[in-house]
Amino acid sequence: MGLNEKNNHKVTLYFSIINGETLGPFPKWIGKPTLLLIDEDELVNTLDTVLSRYHIIDSIIIAGETESQFRYNEQKIPVYKELFSNVYDRIKENHPDVKIGNSFALHHVINKNLTHIVNDLSIGDFVAFSYTPTDTVNEIVKTPKAAIDDLNKIFDMLPNNQIAFFEIGWSTSEFVGGHSTSQEAFIEKLFSFYQENESKIEFLTWYRLYDQETNSCVVTKQEIGDQTIAVGGISSMGTSEHVIERLNQYNCNTGLVDINQNYKLGWNEFTTQIQMLN
Repeated sequence: MGLNEKNNHKVTLYFSIINGETLGPFPKWIGKPTLLLIDEDELVNTLDTVLSRYHIIDSIIIAGETESQFRYNEQKIPVYKELFSNVYDRIKENHPDVKIGNSFALHHVINKNLTHIVNDLSIGDFVAFSYTPTDTVNEIVKTPKAAIDDLNKIFDMLPNNQIAFFEIGWSTSEFVGGHSTSQEAFIEKLFSFYQENESKIEFLTWYRLYDQETNSCVVTKQEIGDQTIAVGGISSMGTSEHVIERLNQYNCNTGLVDINQNYKLGWNEFTTQIQMLN
């Protein structure tokens, strides 16, 4: 936060009440509550403390990959909407300029036909989307142009909402069908997309600057209450080594700088586009 403040950067706080199929991770003092048992007062007080301390935060994402949490639990959507609404109203009392919303994984929404969940939870100041050009087993199946076509579908899905792009990425791992040249091409088209739709876009962030060692990028299991949930599974209570292996390969190689600190073609394109914007 100090480095961002020194450089006059604004910050989006990802406060993961919901993180896909899991909740949290929460600090130990909160414990492992279910969605029904999340303490609204503790949540509001924690957010208020953070926002009061770090004035550079201008937006909050309360939930990420929200569609995955409610894919098989649509009956719990009203519970979450009430929690979100109450937290939103109380935070706005002290921090009226901070914008608050939820995030969805666009690739899951498209691949699993979950648009209705997005529409039901398009609440707050903006609706955010992460995106990878992958199929259900985390392999790249889109061209850069097709990926931009996917992003454009959001404006048809939510014509009256301000849209944010949270953790947009493209992997260079050949294991999952990625390459440096396709990442470079996607970044070029992404900047053109941004310029064409800037008035509708709250913010746009790239997923990762630096690559990480393979197999270090996915937590395969997390505990929620008295249950253990497997991430990336075929169902909410099962897992697939095939899926998780590819998710690790994809996520660890979405950086613009590789593990040997070499700049990729995507970094060169990214810096070129930034200079053109300025």
